[in-house]
Amino acid sequence: MQAIDQMMTAKTIAAVRELYGKDCSGEQIQLQKTRKEFEGDITLVVFPLLRLSGKSPENTAVEIGNYLKINCDEVAGFGVVKGFLNLSIIDSYYLSFLNKAFITENYGFFNATSGSEKIMVEYSSPNTNKPLHLGHIRNNLLGFAVSNILAATGKKVIKTNLVNDRGIHICKSMLAWQQWGNGETPQSSGKKGDHLVGEYYVKFDLEYKKQVNDLVNSGQTKENAEKIAPLMLEAQEMLRRWEAGDAEVRNLWEKMNAWVYKGFDETYKRLGVQFDKIYYESETWIPGKKTVLEGLEKNVLVQHEDGSVWADLRDKGLDEKVLLRSDGTSVYMTQDIGTAQARQQDYTPDKMVYVVGNEQNYHFKVLAIILDMLGFPWAKTLHHLSYGMVELPEGKMKSREGTVVDADDLMDEMIETAREMSKELGKLEGLNDQEKEDIFRIIGLGALKYYMLKVDPVKNMLFNPRESIDFDGNTGPFIQYTYTRIRSVFRKADDMGVRMPAESTIAVALNSKEKNLLKMIHEFPSVVKDAGNAFNPSLIANFIYDMVKEYNQFYHDYSILKEENPEIRDMRLMLSDVTAGILKRGMEMLGIEMPERM
Repeated sequence: MQAIDQMMTAKTIAAVRELYGKDCSGEQIQLQKTRKEFEGDITLVVFPLLRLSGKSPENTAVEIGNYLKINCDEVAGFGVVKGFLNLSIIDSYYLSFLNKAFITENYGFFNATSGSEKIMVEYSSPNTNKPLHLGHIRNNLLGFAVSNILAATGKKVIKTNLVNDRGIHICKSMLAWQQWGNGETPQSSGKKGDHLVGEYYVKFDLEYKKQVNDLVNSGQTKENAEKIAPLMLEAQEMLRRWEAGDAEVRNLWEKMNAWVYKGFDETYKRLGVQFDKIYYESETWIPGKKTVLEGLEKNVLVQHEDGSVWADLRDKGLDEKVLLRSDGTSVYMTQDIGTAQARQQDYTPDKMVYVVGNEQNYHFKVLAIILDMLGFPWAKTLHHLSYGMVELPEGKMKSREGTVVDADDLMDEMIETAREMSKELGKLEGLNDQEKEDIFRIIGLGALKYYMLKVDPVKNMLFNPRESIDFDGNTGPFIQYTYTRIRSVFRKADDMGVRMPAESTIAVALNSKEKNLLKMIHEFPSVVKDAGNAFNPSLIANFIYDMVKEYNQFYHDYSILKEENPEIRDMRLMLSDVTAGILKRGMEMLGIEMPERM
């Protein structure tokens, strides 16, 4: 069944040709939803057509409206407000569309084909010197949701993670454990491995600051003290030994990273995110360094007197960017060059999407330019999905100072809050303890995920745990509760012996609430496509919220199972079933589970 906007575009082109003897393109036809204060379903903006009609906006709208009323069976009537033609669509069109959505498996989703675009999405990208925290949660949820949405639009998606498992920050944790750990392990301490290693990262910073203060008190400048502090010099030496393949350093590195990976896996599983491939910077820095040296030989890159290697980007309005330090060690950019090459060799994606915070905007702009300078044609396919930072009511978090909110702790808090609020509302009578705990988990994590994803990625956001789990308003639990309300309707229908037909040719008059819901059902596939094109899960989240509000108004105003007319009752059951399916699929794209009752 042809979507109404496509149909109206074709009919409007025909109207312009017949009325004014002119040809116009589909780009000149601007259609939008009719604003709620006006009668109508779809609005044609006639201003772009005035050059073709040679008439006023009102006259042009009236003439096109009359043509469509006569020549388009789907148009029931129209109204004109200045240069806007508001078209009302007949009920039978929407009822036919309801039937199509009702019998279509995974309505709103598009299947991948042999020619589908292949998109790789990188998200998470943790450092192995600390556990995942609140900022990582937004990153993981964005990356996973974007991947799901792209797959729903028919793209072939590869979900990847790049683990930052080497570098000076890793050496800081290793050095601190060497000096103050006394052989402590996750097993001996009872701590998750990523949490244990993160504590030694904080310990390094505390001891390092003490050394810097002592040096400043002895007469050194702060800048010089930070460079010559013994702990920092030891960490730099450990990095050089690591890159040289020193067995002792490598063994310690492998042991502590293994602790962290086990901790990460537990957190990922609990958060509900997965990856198709994990890359490690410890494996990509060598090919990256090789490529940089090749670029130096070809005079694409330059070498300074101290031996460091740079990309000179001043002719592009940027600065110089170091790629190899004077001691030969690599930097993040070097590793990203190697990782990008490895991904091309492994998967040849048509597009590479990096889900990374907006503090790295300059980095990814420079990465694409340097890859292009080095002669890689796919450099132009890189896309940085830049997102804003997450803050708490208390302010910003700092890993080195140990003021971050750990992902594990936050998930615990969300589940506990769900438990408290559910008990206050008394919504879970009749369930056993295990069933209740499962629902607490679904509600708590659903609240966390929805709150993170309803905000446009480009915006900074303030995360308020208590507010996110409210059972009213634009929250995950509110949407989940509406879904369970619909499911309860079908449980009652089963008890009453009411069965829906496999498909229907119901012909009834629609009230305004029913028609508004049907218009949203009609819109859902377009929202999925728009969200995929924009890499923006908030479009899905807020559409689902609007649909929930619309359904609740319908549910409040009209009976379903007590409706005496069986055709109207069946139509409302179909309407409820399709709505529930959209809510479930929409939330699952966001990585959110939907309970059957709560």
